[in-house]
Amino acid sequence: MEAGAAKGTPRRPATPQHKAELEVRWVQGFTNRNVGFVNNSTVCYPCGNYIIFINTITRDRTLLRCHSGCIGAFAVNASQHVVAFSDRMLNPVISIYNFPGLKKVAKLTGPASLDYTLLAFSYGSPYLASYSSLPEFSLSIWDWQKKVLLCSQSQPGVEVTAMSFNPMSWHQLCLYSGTSVTLWTVERNNEEHVLKLKPVKLPTEDGTLIDEQNTFFTHPSVSDSYFGPLLPNSAIAGLVGDEAETFRPKDDIQPCVHPTAHCWTPSFDLYMGCEEGFFLKIAADTFKAIIINPKPSTDDKVKKRTTFRSLSHSSIRTQGTIKKEAQNVVLLAMALHKDGLYAAGHDGFLRCYKIKGTVFDMEDCLEMNEPITNLMFSPDYVYLLVETEKGSICVFNPNDNEDISLLLDASINNFVAADFIVPGTKHCVTAAESGELHVWQVEDGAFVSKLCLHALVTAMACSLTSHSVAVGTKNGHVYFIDVTEIETPRVVHRVLLSVAPVQFLHYEQSGQFLIASMTNGHIFILNAFPSKNFEILGCVALDNKIIDLTSVYDAENTTEVIVLLCPPETRRARVEIFNLQANIVLENEECITERGMLKENIIQKHAYSLDFPLSSAVKRKDGTMLASASQVPFILRYNLTTKVTSTDQPIIVSEKKILSKQFGCTFLCLSTHGKWLASVSESGQVFIHDASSLDVWTREYCHSYHGRGIKSFVFSLDSQYMLACGSQDGTLVCLKWKKIGERKIKDAADFGTYLLNTYSSYIIRENLILRNMAEWTVVSKAHPFESASSQIRFHKTSGIDVTGEDEYYLLTQAKSDEISWIDEKAQTAVKNETTKFAEKRKEVKRGIKGLRKTIQEMMYDNSMSPKIERLDQQEFNLDVEEQEKQQVHSETEVARVKKDIEMESLANRYLREIIKQECWNAMSVRGRSVKTFHSSCEVQNYPMRERTPEEEQMLEQVQYMKKIEEIDMKLRKKIVEFESQPSFIIKEEGEKIEEEETVDSLVGSLSSSYGGDTSVLYPQMDLHTREEKISQIILLQDIIYNVKSAFNSDFASVIRMKELEIARVKERNMRISEILNQLDIHEDIWVPTLSNNEQPDRAMSVLDSEIKAEKYLTPVQKAKEKIMAKVEHKRRLAAQRDNARERALMDMMNGVLEIKKEDILKMEIPAPAFISKDEALWNEDEKKIYKEYEKKVKELNEEREKHRKILETELRKLQGSIQETTQAFDEIVNRLFDKKVNCEMVIYQEELKITNLLYSLLLDEELSARESGLYNYLDKKRKAKLISNEAVKTAKAEVEAFREAYDILIAEDRLMERGFRKEFSDLHTHQIDQLFKLYKRRPRAHKIKVHIDVANPYGDRPGSAKAFQDARAHLMKAIDEMDELENKPENVDLITWDRFCGVRRAKVESEQAIKQKALTLAEMQTFLQKQIEEDENIRKEIDHVFGELNLLREQKMKYQLDLMVQFLFKQGQVELESPILIPDYTDAILINRSIIEELNSVIRAQGERKVASMVESKDFRKGIFQLEWEHKKMQMQVEDLNQKARDIQKFNVTKDHQIFLSATNYDSKMNREVSVMEGTLNFLDKVHKKNVQQRAQVIKELEKHINQKDLANQKLSKELQEMLVTVSERRHIYEATDSDLLKQRIAKERYEDIVHRQQLVDLAKAQAQELSALQNEVERLRMRTFPAFFDVQEL
Repeated sequence: MEAGAAKGTPRRPATPQHKAELEVRWVQGFTNRNVGFVNNSTVCYPCGNYIIFINTITRDRTLLRCHSGCIGAFAVNASQHVVAFSDRMLNPVISIYNFPGLKKVAKLTGPASLDYTLLAFSYGSPYLASYSSLPEFSLSIWDWQKKVLLCSQSQPGVEVTAMSFNPMSWHQLCLYSGTSVTLWTVERNNEEHVLKLKPVKLPTEDGTLIDEQNTFFTHPSVSDSYFGPLLPNSAIAGLVGDEAETFRPKDDIQPCVHPTAHCWTPSFDLYMGCEEGFFLKIAADTFKAIIINPKPSTDDKVKKRTTFRSLSHSSIRTQGTIKKEAQNVVLLAMALHKDGLYAAGHDGFLRCYKIKGTVFDMEDCLEMNEPITNLMFSPDYVYLLVETEKGSICVFNPNDNEDISLLLDASINNFVAADFIVPGTKHCVTAAESGELHVWQVEDGAFVSKLCLHALVTAMACSLTSHSVAVGTKNGHVYFIDVTEIETPRVVHRVLLSVAPVQFLHYEQSGQFLIASMTNGHIFILNAFPSKNFEILGCVALDNKIIDLTSVYDAENTTEVIVLLCPPETRRARVEIFNLQANIVLENEECITERGMLKENIIQKHAYSLDFPLSSAVKRKDGTMLASASQVPFILRYNLTTKVTSTDQPIIVSEKKILSKQFGCTFLCLSTHGKWLASVSESGQVFIHDASSLDVWTREYCHSYHGRGIKSFVFSLDSQYMLACGSQDGTLVCLKWKKIGERKIKDAADFGTYLLNTYSSYIIRENLILRNMAEWTVVSKAHPFESASSQIRFHKTSGIDVTGEDEYYLLTQAKSDEISWIDEKAQTAVKNETTKFAEKRKEVKRGIKGLRKTIQEMMYDNSMSPKIERLDQQEFNLDVEEQEKQQVHSETEVARVKKDIEMESLANRYLREIIKQECWNAMSVRGRSVKTFHSSCEVQNYPMRERTPEEEQMLEQVQYMKKIEEIDMKLRKKIVEFESQPSFIIKEEGEKIEEEETVDSLVGSLSSSYGGDTSVLYPQMDLHTREEKISQIILLQDIIYNVKSAFNSDFASVIRMKELEIARVKERNMRISEILNQLDIHEDIWVPTLSNNEQPDRAMSVLDSEIKAEKYLTPVQKAKEKIMAKVEHKRRLAAQRDNARERALMDMMNGVLEIKKEDILKMEIPAPAFISKDEALWNEDEKKIYKEYEKKVKELNEEREKHRKILETELRKLQGSIQETTQAFDEIVNRLFDKKVNCEMVIYQEELKITNLLYSLLLDEELSARESGLYNYLDKKRKAKLISNEAVKTAKAEVEAFREAYDILIAEDRLMERGFRKEFSDLHTHQIDQLFKLYKRRPRAHKIKVHIDVANPYGDRPGSAKAFQDARAHLMKAIDEMDELENKPENVDLITWDRFCGVRRAKVESEQAIKQKALTLAEMQTFLQKQIEEDENIRKEIDHVFGELNLLREQKMKYQLDLMVQFLFKQGQVELESPILIPDYTDAILINRSIIEELNSVIRAQGERKVASMVESKDFRKGIFQLEWEHKKMQMQVEDLNQKARDIQKFNVTKDHQIFLSATNYDSKMNREVSVMEGTLNFLDKVHKKNVQQRAQVIKELEKHINQKDLANQKLSKELQEMLVTVSERRHIYEATDSDLLKQRIAKERYEDIVHRQQLVDLAKAQAQELSALQNEVERLRMRTFPAFFDVQEL
C-alpha cells in the first residue's frame, strides 16, 4: 500500500508520454533512526523516501511516501496516532499524517532554511517541538492542530542529538548533545509563549561533582595587597564584551560526562546514561546531576529474572565478569516502567533497574548479540521494543515467557547489490557492505533468512542455472552461497582471484560463465556450474580501469563480453569486446597460457573508440549499443556491427542522442528480453525507455538524491519485478508494473518462460549437486577473518563503541596467506620455465664465465703492452649499449644526488645567512670576551643592536617632553612660591632670600656611577599616569643602553690592550728564541694567543684543516692544480741547480758577509796543521803559533762566557718583563670583571624597575578592562531591565484586562442565574421552582474508565489538553442526555422545555468558559509572578554590579596611589630589629628623606643652642660668684671706710670732698663705674640679638609650615575636584537608577559618610587643641631649662 498514491494529487501529469506506470511493491531497509509505536500493535520507522509501518501481530506492512525526497527528522505520537517528518528540501516542511488513514492533517512551515534534525511530540497535548540545523539552530514549539508556530528560540552553533517532552507536562523539554544537557521551560501567558533555558551542571569525566562559581564577579574575602587585587580571568585576558561573562581558562575547563540516553520520571526528574559508564539523576528543581551507584553486595552473582531470555551466541563469561561489566555499562537506551527502569547499552544486555534514592539494584532481562540502541514500550506498556545497533528490531513482553518476536533483521549498512533467485518470482537476495546477505520474499518483501560473511562486500550476482549466489569482496575473494534451502543459506566455496577488490560480478545469459572484473583491470572467467566446482577458466587483462561490463548471448552459443573503458589520456570512451565460446570449458588448457591468460585467437578481442566519455553501456542482440554519457545528460546509441582491427580504430559517432532528465552518474540496465531499457542515476529516479526508440514509458522516484540516488538496478527473469538499491540511504525498493500493455507484458513473460525452460534441466541437476556440496569452513588460511571478527567482538565488549567504519577497518586489516589464482598460475609458470630451461641456463652461465675469463686475460695482456699499442678500456666492452645505459643511469643518479646535496647546501646556506644576519650582522657590538693570561677569568661584553629609527624617535620625543615638563614645573614652583609669600614680611635691602632645597628623588639604582644619567628620570613618587610610566620605561631602557655602551667602550680598550700586549710578547719571544738558540737551550716558549671567544670572527670562516672529508674538485679546479703542480716542480728543479756565487760565499766566509756579535758563540779558531804531530817535534815557530793559538782560544772562551752571561741576563729580564706586563693586564681584566658584575647589578636594578612598571601598566589595563566589562554588563542588564519592566507592565495590563473580562463573565453568569425566574415569569411558581432545580442540577464529573494499567509509570497524566477535551465532550454529552424529553416535567410544555434547555445549556457553557478563564487567569498570574521575580533578580544584579564598580574604583584609586618604589639601602641604614634574616616592611611607612633631614637639622640646632645656653649660664654663674665675693670684700671695705668716715665726719667737708676722700683713686673709681655700665650695655645687646635670632627662626619655621599647609590645601583642592567628579558621577548614576531602595541606601551611606567626616573633623580639632596645649607646655618646660636674666635686666 502506498499512501502517497491513494489520494490527493496524482503522481505524474497525465501526458501521452507516460504509457505505463510502476508501483512500489515493498520497501526494505533500516537506517538505525527513530523507531516508535504508532498504536499498541504497530511500529513505524523511516527508510529512505518512505515510512514503513509494521503490524507486530500480523507482520503486515504499510508504506507512507515522502513525495519531496528523503525523509529528514521523524517523530511519532502513539497517544494521538500521528507521525511527523520533515523533508530535506530548501525551506523544509514538516508534514503530519494520521494512522491508519495516512491522511495529512498538518503541514508546518517554519524558520528552518536547510534541514530539521529533531522532532518530538508532547504526550497528550497538540504540541510539536522541532530543532533545525545550521544556520539557525533554533528550537520551535508548534500547535500542530492549529498549524501555528507558538514560539522559537535560536542557539547559534549548538547541535542537539536528542530531544523529548516531559510526559507529565508539555511545558518542559530536555535537549542534550554529546557534551551538555539543557532543560527548556515553555511559559504561557494566554496566547503568548516564551521559551526559557536552564543548563544542567554535569559531573566531570571521573564522576566528580563540581560546584562552579560565577567567575565574572570578584570575591572580596580574598585579596593580595602586593600584587594588586584579585581580578576575574576575563579581566586578566582583556575581554570586555559578552565573552568576559563566560570566559574560563583552558586549564580550568574540565571535560564533563557525555550523555547517551535519558528518560523522564513522574517526579519531573531525569535519568541519564553517559559514555563514561555513570548512571545520573538530574533533579528538576536544582538542575544538578547526581550519580546513582549500584547497591553494595557481597554476592558476585548477577540477578536474573525468571523470564530471562538470551539471543546471544557468544562465549560464556564468568558471573563476576558479567557483574563488573554490568556496573560499568554504557547505557544507550532507557524506558520507564512501573517495575523499574529498563535500560540497555553496549554490552547487549537489557536490565531492569530498581532505584531507591542514590542506589539501584538490577536484574538481567534479555541478552542480545549486539549493542542495544533503543528501547520503547507500547502505549499500553505490555510490549517492549528493542532495537540493536546492526538494525534488528524485536518485540517481547518482559513480564511473560512468550517468545521474542523478531520484526526486522536488517543491516544498517548500505546495500551493494540486489538480484533475483531464479525463477525470480519468489525470492531475492541483497548484499550489504558489511558482508550481510539477506533473503527476501518477492511478493511482500518478508524477511526469510540471513547470512554474514564477515568480509567487505563489493559485488553480488545470482546464477541463472542454479540456486547459487556469487559474492565479491574487497580483498579479491568470491564466495559462492547455496540458497537451495532458502531458510538456511550457506557458503559452499570460496576462491581468491586476485589481491585487487572485485568490481563487477556478472552471469551471462547462457548461464555457463560467471564474469568477474577487478579494479586493476583484470577480468576472470569462471564456470558457473557447481558441478564443475566453479572452476576458473581464464583471465583477460586490460590496461585501463573498467567503467562497466555487460554481455550478449547469441544463438551460436557464443557469449560476447562488452567492457567499457575510459582512458585518461584520450578522455573518450573505449569499448573492448571479446567472445566466450563453449570450447573454453571443454578444452581449457589449450585456450589459456601458462599464466592463466586467455589466448587472443580464442577470445577474438577487438576494440572501438567512441566520441564521448561514458558511464554505462549495454548491447542489444541487433548489434546496437546504448550508453549514457558521463559529462552530459544524454543517452546515446552506437552501431557496433562492423569489426575493426587493433591498428585501425576510427572514432565511432553515435547514431542517436536523446536528452536525459536525470543528473549525476547514470547507469543503464537492459531487461531480460532486451526490449526495455532502465536508466537510473544519482537523482534517485528510474526511467523506463523503449530500447528501440528510446522513448520514455514511465518513471518512478524511489530514492533521493540526498543519498546519492540509486546504486544498482535489476530486472527479474520475466521483467515483471525490479529491484533498486540506494547508494547511501540503505533502502531496497521493489517495483512492479501497475499499468502496461498486455502485449508487452506477455512478450516479457514468454521470454522469461522460454529461459526457464532452457535452464530447467541445468537448474535441477546443479541444485542437486549444490545441495550435496559440503559447507565451506574456515581453515588456517582464513584465520584472519576470525581474528578480525574476534577483534570486533573484543572491542565491543571492552566498552569502546565500534562504529561501522571501525569494523570495516578491522575487516580490511585481516590479511591472508592464501595465494590468489593469478599469482599461483604465475608461480607455476615460473617454476615450469625454470625446470624446462635449467640445463640451458647452466650452459649459458658456463659460457659467460669462460668469456669473462678470456676478456680479463686480454685486458691484462693489453695493460702489459707498450703505450702506443695499448687499447682503450672501452674497446673491451661487449655490450656498449648496456654500458651506455648504465652510465646514463649512473650520471642521472649522480646528478639527482648532486642536485639534492646542492639544494640541501643551499638551504643550509640560506639558514646560515639568516642566522648571521639576525645574530651577527645586525649587531652593532658583537659578542666577544677577554681572558686573563694566567688565570681562568673571562669577561664578556654586551652584544648590542643598533637602535631603530623608531626607537630613537621615541627616545627623543620622551626626552623633549621631559625637558618641557621640567621647565613647566620650575615655572609653576616660581608662581606658587611668589603667591605663597606673606604680605606682612618686609625684607631688608641687600638681604638674600634663602631658597628651599630641592629634594632629590631616590633613584633606586647605581646606574649614575656606570654611565647612566638618572637626572632625566621621573621621581618614583610621581609615576601615576600611564604616559609617565611608559616614558620612564623608555628612559630606563636608554640608561641600560648607556651602561652597556660605557662598559663596552672599556671592554674595547682592554681588548686593544691585550692585542698590543700579545704583539709585545711576540716581539720579546722572538728575541728569547734567538737567545735560546744561541745558548743552545731547549725550552718551551710561552706564546699567548687569542681564543675563539676573543676572536668570534673565526666562526664565520672555515679553514681547510677543519674539513675532514676529501675535497671535491671540479674539472676546472683539477686542471688548474695540475698546472700549478708542474710550475712548482719546475721551480724545485731550478732551485736544485749549481749556484757558483752562493757556493763561493759559503766556502770563503761561511755564508755571511759580516760577522755579528751573536756569531761569537758559533766561531771556531782553526787549529794549526802541525797540531797532529808530536809536541816534541814542533819547532820554535810552531810553538809560537801554538801559543798564539792558545791565547786566541782563551780570549775567545772568555768572550764566549761573557757573551753567555749577557744573554742569560737579557733572557731573565725579558721573561720577567713578560710576566710583569701580563700580570698587570690580568689585574686590569679582574677590575673589568668587577665592573661587569657591578654593571650587571645596575642593569638588573633597572630591569627590576621596568618589570615593576610593566606590571603596574598591566594592572592598570586589567582594571580598565574589568571596569569596561562591568559597564558593558551593566548596560546589558539595564537593557534587560527595561525589557523586563516593559514585560511586567505588559503582563500586568494583560492580567488586568483578562481579569476584567473574567469578572464580566462571572457577573454575566450571576445575572444569568438571577434572571432565570424573570426568564420564566410566565409560568407558575411551582413550575419555576421545579425548573430551577433542574437548572441547578449538573451531571456527575467525568471519570475515565481506565483499564487496570499498573505498568504505566506516568499514570493518567491529568491536566493535558486531551483530558480537558474529553471532559468537555463528556459533559456536553451528559447535557444532551439531560435535554431529552423523558427528563421533562409533566406540567411543562415542549416549547418551554426547549427554551429551558437552551438557557441551561448556555449556563453550562458559561460555567465551562468561567472555569477555562479561571485556569487561564491562574496561568497568567503565574507568568506575571515569574516576570516580577525575573525583574527583581535583574535589579539585584544591577545593585551587585554597582557594588562591584564602587569596590573596583576604590581598589583602582588605592593601587594607583600605592606605588611600587625601589630603594637601595646601605648596610647599617636599616634600623629595624628583626630576628629573621630579611626584615618585614609590612608596617613600615615610607616618607621623604628631606623631612627626616630637616628634623635632624632642627634637633641638631636646638641641641647646639642648648649647649651654648648652658655654657653661657655656667659662665654667668661664675661671674655671679665672683661678684658675690667682691661684694663681700667691698662690704668689709665699706665697714672699714665707714669706720674711718665716722672718724672723719667730724671734719667739715663737702660731699664731693667726702666722695673724693672716700675713694682711694677717684679716677679709677670713675673708670670702673663707666666700665660696669658699658658691660651692662653690652650684655643687654647680646640678649637682644639672641632674642631677635630666636624670633627670626620661629618666623622661618612658621613660613615653612605655611608652605606645607599651602601644598596640603592644593592637594585637598585636587582631591576635592576629584570628589566633585565622583559626586557628579554618583549623581548621574543616582539619577539613572529608578530604584527607591537604592536611593535610600545611597542617601543613608552619604549621611553616614558626612557624620563620620564630621566626627573626624571634631576629633582633628580636639587633637589640634591638645597638640597646641602640649606645644605650650613643651615651650614652658623648655624655658625652664634656660637661665633667666629678668632681674639683671631690671637692674
